[in-house]
Amino acid sequence: MVTSISNIKRFIRNDFTVLLLRLLLLYICIFITQIAFYLYNKSLLGSLTWAEIPMLLAGSFKFATTSIFYLNAPFIFLSLLPFKFRENSKYQRFLFWLYEITNSIGIVVLNIADIIYYRYAFKRITVEEMHFFRENDNTFDILFKAMGENWYLFLLGIALIVFLVVVYKKIKYHPTDISNKWVYFLVSLCLLIFSVFFWVMGIKGSMDLMARPIAMNNVAYYTQSPQKGSLVLSNPFCLVRTMGIKQQENPVYFEETELAKMFTPNHYPHSTNPPLAKGKNVVIFVLESFSREHSQYLAPHLNPNGGFTPFLDSLMQEGLVFPNAYANGMKSIEALPSVLSSIPSYRTPFALMPQALTDLDGLPRILANQGYGTHFFCGTQANQMGFEAFGRLCGIEHFYNRTHFEKQHPGEKNSNVWGIWDMPFLLYMTEELNRLDTPFFATVFTLSSHHPYDLPEEYADKMPKGTTPVQPCVAYTDLSLRKFFENASKMPWYENTLFIFVADHVSPQMAAEETRTARGNTAILYFMFTPDHSVKGRYEDVTQQLDIMPTTLGLMGYDKPYFAFGRDVFNEPERKPLVVNCVQQTYQALTDSLSLYFDGKNSLYVYSAYDTLQKHNILDLNDLNQKSLENDVKAILQSYYSHLNKSDFKISD
Repeated sequence: MVTSISNIKRFIRNDFTVLLLRLLLLYICIFITQIAFYLYNKSLLGSLTWAEIPMLLAGSFKFATTSIFYLNAPFIFLSLLPFKFRENSKYQRFLFWLYEITNSIGIVVLNIADIIYYRYAFKRITVEEMHFFRENDNTFDILFKAMGENWYLFLLGIALIVFLVVVYKKIKYHPTDISNKWVYFLVSLCLLIFSVFFWVMGIKGSMDLMARPIAMNNVAYYTQSPQKGSLVLSNPFCLVRTMGIKQQENPVYFEETELAKMFTPNHYPHSTNPPLAKGKNVVIFVLESFSREHSQYLAPHLNPNGGFTPFLDSLMQEGLVFPNAYANGMKSIEALPSVLSSIPSYRTPFALMPQALTDLDGLPRILANQGYGTHFFCGTQANQMGFEAFGRLCGIEHFYNRTHFEKQHPGEKNSNVWGIWDMPFLLYMTEELNRLDTPFFATVFTLSSHHPYDLPEEYADKMPKGTTPVQPCVAYTDLSLRKFFENASKMPWYENTLFIFVADHVSPQMAAEETRTARGNTAILYFMFTPDHSVKGRYEDVTQQLDIMPTTLGLMGYDKPYFAFGRDVFNEPERKPLVVNCVQQTYQALTDSLSLYFDGKNSLYVYSAYDTLQKHNILDLNDLNQKSLENDVKAILQSYYSHLNKSDFKISD
């Protein structure tokens, strides 16, 4: 009996020790990738203090545990099956390959990819990226190019995979000395049940049985800034916990009657101002990565020796400028719904949701109903970014892409991995606009200031270098716009056109420290220009992409009801100047005086708008201004998710 008990103890120690050591290897891999994540993205995340590190490590361990337990559930279960055949060498070889393949892809490759991806999207890879990859037919070209540019991370990934193989084989599994199959079964079954219990606690992130499973917004507990929350996270947790992407939030903060008094997306125009742009053609330039910091006119303190948008700066001096404008998303696919339909995205890109599959009464459709032709230009392959699919939903009828361009310019070298460079494509656009009947509505999405930040050979050495790779490309696009206007100014439709310029989002390549804050990395370029100078001035309050559609309709004298989450900044004084977007899965609310961060239940941080580096959290639950701002955010979110869950984006009485 003594021998049997001794064998049982040795058996339990052997099984548990071997399994724990193999799982420990994965913690080491994740920890190494998180160090690499921080070093690679340090300029975006900010510096660390010694006081922060213990909590960051605690959070990292919790999220790493969840990642490892999610991904290795089959391996853990199969390693502890209560049957003798698992001691067979062939079965152990099967476990080895299951472990290596699963974790090489899920732990190493995915987290290495996260390191690079974060710089461009300011978030970890989640399920929504899987939708994007399915829609983007040059994804693998881009990934291979990124891998080549970051070869050292590629080598790190290989080293970690080799590490897993070598050390796994050194952790030897020894068959048990228990000969009685029933004792073996019962002991193994108890061990399996015990392990399942700990597995459940691991994926919940708590030993408290009543606690809710750990979620992405739990990172706020471990860090004092939204940016550093991504340092705590790891994959595949981010993928698994966003698999319910179709199950949208449905927050209820207020009764419907109270909500209607606080916020409604239903607009009933009552302008008393003259329609300065009535009957004009409308051309919207959605400018890839045109952060506010690139412009000397908008950010003179960041560009004392000149910025990277001299032509646009000259237009701003003659146009209607919004110096405190912010993006409503962090990705290009989130910009179009905001700009064209005044519908935000928040935690999930609206254009990728099934609820977006409906006709939207956005700006293109409203103008189409007024007799405008509607057109969309983008130098990528057809629907490469999903733009055309969304454009059709909001009323755009005619599309011009790389294929159309190359039919007119066969055999010419005018493109990079993304599509046609901006200068030849914008010149092509002027030719196409000149063929259109007026009035027309046109949108163009520029490409050249997107990664991989390369330029045509004849311009590569002529652009100002700047301090980030994107800035020469911004200067090239600015020059391309100058050429566009030189051509367009000779055309009959030019004088009677309202031109609108807006960035899709902030560039992932940020030069200024203030641009790396949560508020700063949504600060964009936005202004309007009319050659006849009918629309001119400077609007100082905060504004957002969502406001473009209502404000444009107001300038055009549109007097029918419409649906929009933005505001006509000149004709709706009852609506507060307010920006609501989402940073690091946290809702960000911006006014002229405050920046508030709300996780859907509670405010986490509040900063003064004058605290440009966001170093002093002034959260005060008793502050009336902060409470009022939180209620404004809640009202907008409740309205948004209510309409989203009902797929209701039409004006309602």
